[in-house]
Amino acid sequence: MNRKGYKHTSLGWIPDDWEVKKIRDIAKISSGTTPLRSVLDYFLHGEIHWVKTTDLNNSIILETEEKVTERALAETSLRIYPKGTLLVAMYGGFNQIGRTGLLGIEAAINQALSAITVDPQKTDRVFLLNWLNAKVGLWKSFAGSSRKDPNITSSDVADFPIIEMALAEQQRISVILSTLDTAIAKEQQLIDALQIRHRALMQQLFSKRKRLKGFKGQWTETKLGSLGESYNGLTGKSKEHFGYGKPFVTYLNVFTNSKMDPNQIGYVEINEDESQNTIQYGDFLFTVSSETPEEVGMTSVVLDKVSNVYLNSFCFGFRLKDFQTLLPEFGRYYFRNNETRKGIVLLAQGSTRFNISKDGIRNLILKLPPVPEQTAIASVLNASEKEIQLHRRRLATLQQQKKGLMQVLLTGKVRVNPKEE
Repeated sequence: MNRKGYKHTSLGWIPDDWEVKKIRDIAKISSGTTPLRSVLDYFLHGEIHWVKTTDLNNSIILETEEKVTERALAETSLRIYPKGTLLVAMYGGFNQIGRTGLLGIEAAINQALSAITVDPQKTDRVFLLNWLNAKVGLWKSFAGSSRKDPNITSSDVADFPIIEMALAEQQRISVILSTLDTAIAKEQQLIDALQIRHRALMQQLFSKRKRLKGFKGQWTETKLGSLGESYNGLTGKSKEHFGYGKPFVTYLNVFTNSKMDPNQIGYVEINEDESQNTIQYGDFLFTVSSETPEEVGMTSVVLDKVSNVYLNSFCFGFRLKDFQTLLPEFGRYYFRNNETRKGIVLLAQGSTRFNISKDGIRNLILKLPPVPEQTAIASVLNASEKEIQLHRRRLATLQQQKKGLMQVLLTGKVRVNPKEE
């Protein structure tokens, strides 16, 4: 875009009356503190909000996972930041750095966060929040691939580029984007409520506190190992074998999805003379290890017709002999319900990293209803899951709309009239 009224800058083409500044030019930057965990009185029965990286939601923060006490505030370098303070994550690698939050409460913060305090008479805080969210990719250039740990510093935050424009224009842009923010927040709240309902429905059905109409029979105990055989994921592969070749199911795919997502795959070189296992419809895929016992042995079920698709080396598969005792569609939810998960967690072994064996999973005792009831339960839960997915797609559409709107508003491709209401 090279047209009259615009100039070329380090951030690309912007209107002539805009200027490229650094955050240090418009704000004060400081960092937080993490009190000693060994001093229980710093956290026990705390009432002061304390923000961590995991609390950052790229939006307004109204609650924190942890709180600290007045003693912690008095005996450490903790300080209380006022409402309207902007927060940026400095640690946690490329997946975390640049995450933001805007305090809607008074709170202390930990050492992994930078606090940005601006003069509201000169800079609109919501505008700055949207700018940081829109430019999150720029943080990678500050972290740099040459650094041992891909983190940023408070100096990096101070040097981060920001567009300076008239306050009225900032405020008008904030109002426009806030309309979509409201719609996004409502959609997310609905998804959260539907997920709570879905989990409650699973708990009721699998605990038999709720039986579907027409079903009264007893559930039968069965050892999983009696229903089929387990198999390994990829073997004998190193880093250079990945990135091309045949499709394989990634660890994250199995960990995240109760139903294997055929679009969430990686690629691996497979030679014609290799003996590697492929997945097929009805297989149960289990993660082998995790940093916590609560996350080990997560299960994903293959419910799509696939061919020549392999399984990553950090998972193993289980293949049913037939579907006369356990339906894959039912197992999708059964292996993710609380009671089954508790049984799997008990099988985890380790101290710093936890693992689960194929033999352990084979010895898992399942309590299964007759196949007709499995079909009915799976149908109910699938309908509930589809409703959640529908609203997730709506949320994604709204988020994409906001992303597109930010692209034109925050670059000046479309100018707003500050006087418009």
